[in-house]
Amino acid sequence: MTPADANRCRFVPGSRAGHYESYFLRANEAGRARAFWIRYTFFSPAGQPREAVGEIWAVFFDGERRRIVAVKNQFALGDCTIGTGAPDLLIGQSQLSASCLMGSAATSAHRIAWALGYDAPQAPLLLLPASLYAGRFPQSKVLVGAPGALFAGELEVDGETVAVQQWRGSQNHNWGSRHTDTYCWGQVAGFDAAPEVFLECSTARLKFGPVWSPQMSLVVLRIGAQEFSLNSITQALRTRARIDGFGWDIDARSLGVRVQIRIEAPREAFAGLHYPNPPGGVKTCLNSKLASCTLTVTLRGQAPRTFSSRHGAAFEILTDRTDHGVAILA
Repeated sequence: MTPADANRCRFVPGSRAGHYESYFLRANEAGRARAFWIRYTFFSPAGQPREAVGEIWAVFFDGERRRIVAVKNQFALGDCTIGTGAPDLLIGQSQLSASCLMGSAATSAHRIAWALGYDAPQAPLLLLPASLYAGRFPQSKVLVGAPGALFAGELEVDGETVAVQQWRGSQNHNWGSRHTDTYCWGQVAGFDAAPEVFLECSTARLKFGPVWSPQMSLVVLRIGAQEFSLNSITQALRTRARIDGFGWDIDARSLGVRVQIRIEAPREAFAGLHYPNPPGGVKTCLNSKLASCTLTVTLRGQAPRTFSSRHGAAFEILTDRTDHGVAILA
């Protein structure tokens, strides 16, 4: 899949089919517990195309001050533009292209503004098998348009300027007719002593009427030019995963490779966000960009290699539960 095809906007204004589509960009400052997450979204409820909106979300995670600032603004579709680039969006006054993003969002209590450039040094990374991106299943698609991107520019968080100098992260793209029923999603865009290692993983369950699917886990790992895709449907069902509160373990094994992952974060490192679902209802996303990750990779005939990230992992939990204890910020 080319970068242009990966980042092509699938949203069709006026369609009665429910749809959500998000481009989100995230990065961590090297050696410090600070990160940002900025999301450009289109949302159209099923059967109600006139209610479609554009949304701008932004969260700044400051682990050093134990502070999370989250903002969200919504705009009528008439105030949004989808251009011909990939991506090429204007939502309100916030812009996104394949090399830069500029904009702002504010509530009565907080404001975040950004003027950032970023590069796209690697080919897109597909979390799902390539054949599944053209079909109706699964109803939610996700990929990384720019893995390992480096960001530079400025953020302004509640009037304070934050210089962004070579923060490492990614530009991501997801879309579909409904959110996955429940999932954990994780990403590390470079480990502390191994910036060339990029990890993307998820564990999900789907609901068909009253029946839940078995747990399915996907892992895609890049170590320099090598890519290990443990993401077929049979592999996803075979991979073992355990979720315990705000900790998550994956053990994926395939021919000649074993990948063991531990991602975790304390409750106070999460922002609670409400995601409306196109068929109706609202999902809760517990979102952290300051999680820790330990990754062990064992290749046939080689000694295990272990990589770690102290607070550079993205960790999201999508849930319907209300007993998580995370404050809903947006």
